[in-house]
Amino acid sequence: MDLVSDASQEQVRVPLRNNIRRSVWSIFFLILPCFAAAALFLGAPQRFEELFRHFGIQIFDEPPQPPMIVESAATSTPPPAQAVDIPVRLIEAPEPDVAAQFLRMWRVSGPTVCKALRDAGIETSEWRAPSMRSTSHECYFQRIYKKNDVRPLNSVFLKVKGNASGDIVEIRGRLVGPPTDAEGRLDVGHMKIFETLVRQAGWSDFQDALAPISSLRDFENERFGAYFSFRRDPESQDSYNFMLVVAADSGPQTRTKAYFSPERWVEAPDPRIAELSLPMSQLASKQGAYRQQGVASR
Repeated sequence: MDLVSDASQEQVRVPLRNNIRRSVWSIFFLILPCFAAAALFLGAPQRFEELFRHFGIQIFDEPPQPPMIVESAATSTPPPAQAVDIPVRLIEAPEPDVAAQFLRMWRVSGPTVCKALRDAGIETSEWRAPSMRSTSHECYFQRIYKKNDVRPLNSVFLKVKGNASGDIVEIRGRLVGPPTDAEGRLDVGHMKIFETLVRQAGWSDFQDALAPISSLRDFENERFGAYFSFRRDPESQDSYNFMLVVAADSGPQTRTKAYFSPERWVEAPDPRIAELSLPMSQLASKQGAYRQQGVASR
């Protein structure tokens, strides 16, 4: 009987020990994640905060935001001034002499050119209308040195044409059998015609035309609306035609005229406005000096 009771007691103890062991392991596995979570929380608590925010749970109170301090405009410190160069071209219109190098226009009148030709020994007529009903004006010079029964063999013809106001429209001429020197260069008296025209026009780049004309070589150039040509007549090997015209409606002429138009430039109201070409830092110091002078004069 004792053996049977001992066996039954042993059978009761075995499940009890197994239950205790399972309980201990269950508690251990429950406590272990808590310790791991605590260690992770102490190392980087913001990770938990981000996790809970992801699920819409707030575990920490939002820290109060510091009040925003807005400085008034009177007490705010302006940023340091930067040196800025203002080109003078923004406030100062181009000089007429500079504009004439690009804007092809006669700066002298027809009567002035005719007088300059006469002063150079080319006896042109006075500036007048060629007829009673004509609206144009002109002066001309024509001289025939030698001719036969059919045509001139040696002659010069020149005409400066314009309007009653003296504006020049075109200059044309013709040389027939022009005299040359021993080296084949055009006679000095005939060269005065072209030298005077180039000088009166005031376009220095057309000085390049004098060398080929002196050698009786063809020259043709068009710059900024002005056309200048000196060419041998294809029907007569000993005749030359020349022409100087300003085409006021050409593309380059129109664009250049618009660029140099006074309406496109700012008029300087004060002579001291030229100082705007200085850096802004230097301009500020000069303005301070002007204010001090004004206070001292009061």
